[in-house]
Order: sequence, then structure tokens, then C-alpha cells
Amino acid sequence: METTKKRVIAENRKDGSKAPRPKDASTIIIYRNSGSRTEILMGERSARHSFMPNTYVFPGGRVDAGDSRIIPAKDLCPDVLERLCRGGCSPARARALAIAAIRETFEETGLRIAANYDKPRRSKVSVWNEFGTVTCGPDLSELDYIVRAVTPPMRKKRFNTRFFVYDGNEIEGELGGSDELLDMKWVTLEEARDLEIPAITEFVLNEVEGYLRNPPKKTALHPVKLFKMVNGKRVFTTE
Repeated sequence: METTKKRVIAENRKDGSKAPRPKDASTIIIYRNSGSRTEILMGERSARHSFMPNTYVFPGGRVDAGDSRIIPAKDLCPDVLERLCRGGCSPARARALAIAAIRETFEETGLRIAANYDKPRRSKVSVWNEFGTVTCGPDLSELDYIVRAVTPPMRKKRFNTRFFVYDGNEIEGELGGSDELLDMKWVTLEEARDLEIPAITEFVLNEVEGYLRNPPKKTALHPVKLFKMVNGKRVFTTE
């Protein structure tokens, strides 16, 4: 707990500057069944990160400019698209968020959420050529969307993060780490809570537990949980 407190204090602004505008980001909670266990994939953020170093998180990261120019192999389900747009983004931005989450997952873990293109497509962004050797691209159709979280205003860096979930029982690729996420491993929800995790990750884990225990119907009307801070107080609401 003391380590977490020191980390949070170090991430706060102290110069009286204006709160930075949150940058769009996205992440994926990948789950799988292993015998009687349900496991999720987590990794430890490198100590060199200025934002939440040495904490265990889900694969993901900030949306890059190029993410909006990638053509997905399969599109978002209509209900997921509508829920994302209800949170204040355009359809194009919603797709970019999902694509960014899949790209970051591939870069950080080596795992691919992919489907075949109808014809080969070569990208100007090398990671996508590595991702599918020009024959396949990001598959958005199997992603579900359950949580949005906005980093508190007092932080030096802020993100407007969308959390997706994905059934990884048939996921492609060989699991490996990267210089961004270390010690990649599959853990149960209980084991995840024993790791060094940020407060928002604990909140998301609770939502994931409910999602897996009682999967919601595929409808745009399903509420999305939202975490933000208003007047210095944590607010948990829905949108």
C-alpha cells in the first residue's frame, strides 16, 4: 500500500499547471478457460514508464493517428459501436479505439485478434504487415465494451480509456513480453487482486467478474460503467 501511495503522489502535478486534456486510449481484458479456472491476461508495466510504473495492467495503450486509417477485417458489432458512440466518440473514433487495443495487444504480447481480409492489403505501418503478413487484419467483431475510465485531473498524464473484453480461448499467436509489459501471465481474478494493481484496475476487475458470471445480452441499451473524478471525489456512474 505504501508503494502505491508513493507512486500516485509522484504522478500528481505539483506546479499548479492546468490539467492536461485526457488522451484517448483503450485496453483489452482477455479471458480464457483453463480447466476449472477462468484466467485473464496481465503484465507488469516497465519501471521506465512515468504513468503507473511497476503495476500489473491489461494489454493496451494510447490511440495512434494511424489507427484511424486501418481497415478492419471485421467491424464492431452494432451494439458495441452504439455503446462506444454513446460515450462521446464518432463511429470512426470508436473503430480506432478498438483497433488501437488490438494493435497494442499484439505489440505487447504477440497475440493476434485477427480475421482474414477478402484480398491482401499492405499497410504503410509496419506493425500491421507483421500482424497479418498482409492477408489478415484486426477483428473487431468479437470485442465487447464494458467500462470507460478518465484519469483524475490532478495527474501529470491523463487518459480517456475504454475497456474491452475478449474471449481468448482460441486466440492466435505465441505469448511473449515486450519492453513495455513484462512478466506476462494468466491469472485468476483472485490472483490478479493480489498483484500490485492501480485502483482503476481493481474497479475493472470487479466489473469483469460480474460480466463473466452473468454475461449481458447483446444490446446497445446495456449500460457502460464510467469512472471519473468530479470536484475531487470519485464518481462511479453509467452511460
